[in-house]
Amino acid sequence: MFERSLHLPAVPKKTFFLWGPRKSGKSTLLKSLYPQAHWLNLLKTDEYIQYLERPYLLRERLLANPQRLVVIDEVQKIPALLDEVHWLIENTPTVFVLCGSSARKVKRGHANLLGGRALRHELFGLVSEEIGLQFDLVRLLNTGYIPSHYLSDNPREEIFSYVNDYLKEEIAAEGLVQNLPTFSDFLRAASLSDTEIINYSNIARECGVSMTASKAYFQILVDTLLGHFVPAYTRRQKRRVILAPKFYHADVGIVNYLAKRGNLESGSELFGKAFENWVFHELLAESCYHQHHHEISYWRLAGGTEVDFIINDFDCAIEVKASSRISNHHLRGLRELSKDHRVKKRVIVSLEPQSRKTADQIDILSVDDFRHRLWGQKLLV
Repeated sequence: MFERSLHLPAVPKKTFFLWGPRKSGKSTLLKSLYPQAHWLNLLKTDEYIQYLERPYLLRERLLANPQRLVVIDEVQKIPALLDEVHWLIENTPTVFVLCGSSARKVKRGHANLLGGRALRHELFGLVSEEIGLQFDLVRLLNTGYIPSHYLSDNPREEIFSYVNDYLKEEIAAEGLVQNLPTFSDFLRAASLSDTEIINYSNIARECGVSMTASKAYFQILVDTLLGHFVPAYTRRQKRRVILAPKFYHADVGIVNYLAKRGNLESGSELFGKAFENWVFHELLAESCYHQHHHEISYWRLAGGTEVDFIINDFDCAIEVKASSRISNHHLRGLRELSKDHRVKKRVIVSLEPQSRKTADQIDILSVDDFRHRLWGQKLLV
């Protein structure tokens, strides 16, 4: 079992949500932290039916048998329970841990998200800090970040089951789309857009849907925690820049499976795309786990010159290059950026075996130095 880098309170004093993709390890983490908690698991059919038909049972049972800490797993399945949770927070000392893989159904039904009465935490797939001495970049870029996939002897079969379970239990069961085969086609088309600016028209044409539907499908991926938009940095521009956001899938193993990439090896273009996905995954998870909540954007000139990640207002600019030999042409984006903006720190994350610094103060980091500095909170400060 991995020791997770998300630090939740040992004795919660305030109700909180814990969101995360399916199989990211939320239930395992909560059971290890709160073994004495009263547990409601809405994946159990009998409990689900009881509370779906009579959500007030939660209030009545907890008034009859008070509990200090209550965990509700898969809370998004019955949004009406949140009204009862709200009342219990206001009128009893009960603290709740509300765990789920999607807030879409909750938001869509205008359900009670407790209006500031609950904190929010998010658990991502595995990060390098959690893997520790077992960290294997090539393995991680092939299996993805879901713990059971990384450890599996047959990760492709695991990912196949994961995608099908997602379609059946997250999409079909929750009624998020009307046409499941079309959404399945969309998943395959969308996987080809990982780390890229999305061309909604092309994806809509491939799937036989409208551009509006294509945009809505991408939002479903975001709401079910399987993807993130990265906006373009647009403030104080001196030259014409691209304004459209880029999209990053939350798990590169799922991308590999859907895009039929085969085995990724260092030196290939697809390995480079997976490497960029991993760097974003690490940046986002570290920002959330340490509660920095950095603004992450990217910068691209209309002519194509680009820097992959801008942290906050140029606290740090990060370019990702899956090359074991960084040369001047790899540095062009960071140098062009410095002509327009004052950047505090410029970094290239690379496959070079040892880190170095250029004469104009660009840090070229090895994979190990990048991850150690990031999780040691020495990179983005």
